[in-house]
Amino acid sequence: MLVGAVVVVFLDATPAHAAGELMSAAPASLNAVINNIRNWLVGLLVALATLLLTVGGIRYLLAGSDAAEVSKAKDTLKYAALGYGVAALAPLLTSILKQIVGA
Repeated sequence: MLVGAVVVVFLDATPAHAAGELMSAAPASLNAVINNIRNWLVGLLVALATLLLTVGGIRYLLAGSDAAEVSKAKDTLKYAALGYGVAALAPLLTSILKQIVGA
């Protein structure tokens, strides 16, 4: 009986595109394209900055008393902070870009 109910449910289901709900893959405007690129880049920057933060922290912990390794670890942590800063400024940079292209 359960099998019959499952078969009826699947036979009654219609694909979304058959009901006229096919979504367009193309963005609606230039603003949407710029916002999509910004969101993608911010995600990438945050991921890379987090990776650099982790690597820098591990390098700092494993450096011991080696001054050169401590310096390299601090540089890595600075680059991570720079990456987070650029990611935080991305909305400002995209608004400037929108003004330049007139979107």
